[in-house]
Amino acid sequence: MATIRKRTLPSGKTCWQADYVDGGGKRRHRQFTTKKEADSFLVHARGEVSRGIHTAESASVTLADAGERWLAKCAEVGLEQMTIERYRSTYEHHVKPRLGKTKLSKIGAPMIQSAVDEVAAILSRSSARKALSCITSIFAQAMRDGRASHNPAREVKLPHARRSGPHIDMPTKAELAAILKHTPARWKPFIRTAMLTGMRSSELRGLLWSDVNLDAGMIHVRRRVDRKGSFGPPKSKAGTRDIPLSQTSVTGLKAWKLQCPNGALGLVFPNASGRIEEHTNILNRVFWPAQIKAGVTVMRDALGEDGNSIQVPDAKFSLHALRHAAAALFIEQGFPPKKVQALMGHSSIQMTFDLYGYLFPSDDDDRNAMAQIEARLLSE
Repeated sequence: MATIRKRTLPSGKTCWQADYVDGGGKRRHRQFTTKKEADSFLVHARGEVSRGIHTAESASVTLADAGERWLAKCAEVGLEQMTIERYRSTYEHHVKPRLGKTKLSKIGAPMIQSAVDEVAAILSRSSARKALSCITSIFAQAMRDGRASHNPAREVKLPHARRSGPHIDMPTKAELAAILKHTPARWKPFIRTAMLTGMRSSELRGLLWSDVNLDAGMIHVRRRVDRKGSFGPPKSKAGTRDIPLSQTSVTGLKAWKLQCPNGALGLVFPNASGRIEEHTNILNRVFWPAQIKAGVTVMRDALGEDGNSIQVPDAKFSLHALRHAAAALFIEQGFPPKKVQALMGHSSIQMTFDLYGYLFPSDDDDRNAMAQIEARLLSE
């Protein structure tokens, strides 16, 4: 039986207490400032009990506890270690500081929306999406464990992408040319392919010659390697894709194949022994030095020999910036959004717009194009 009664607390304050029996037959109660709040809660709680999905607040856990359980489950089901590390990074930096101390039973959609909006405002919509995905997964696992009655994160919407920015930091065409010019000959095929295909470093490091059809001028992305050198499928289902090559790129890869170190794996871009090259080696020995030689740098603080702070030139971009640059080249060439999505291996068109929406033609561009059509028509 469910009841609501008014109580006077030892402090002298009054409250309204909702009493009810949960799905396990245990009597529960919660206190509220007003009778209206107690009524609303009781209606909601009784509905959840009848559907067998109710979790009492006293039986609820904090989001931090649920987050650790979710990450442990990710490891238990065999997700890649690098994937788990990315999940944990998002959780530790964006989710736990904002919601970690709050019990799941007290977290509703408005609270999650506020946290997601804050991440988007401070960082980016992409970071906000990762945070929301993390929270959604935590609640989903908590529901499976009987620690949450529903998933309020599913009611949360990402803020709209800002078409005017912030823009992604990527090399200009002049910087790309300078970097390629100063890249050692042995690594030019790798850097050039990264610039022109938009493939991830993990996909390039795991690319096999059997995945490259030089006669058809096509790269078939079917695998990748993580930073620990383990093969796995592409990042998502959409990551399995085919990328066309220009004739110049085909010619360059044919020439590289004759020089490529042989190895049992048949890698396109192996190390000198024919085995998987480490990501950090490419950065430290190839990509960053090439940028410094090319003058594609930013000034960073460092300690001088006398212990005082000095400014020194440092490489401006990560390898992933080449992927962004390739997307910009696709868009500049006039590729439609769905084509860009396919080439980049994005799981949704929304992801493509979130990252590169500001690069696509704007409404003003469309109006100018219509005006040009009209001018040509009426001038005849």
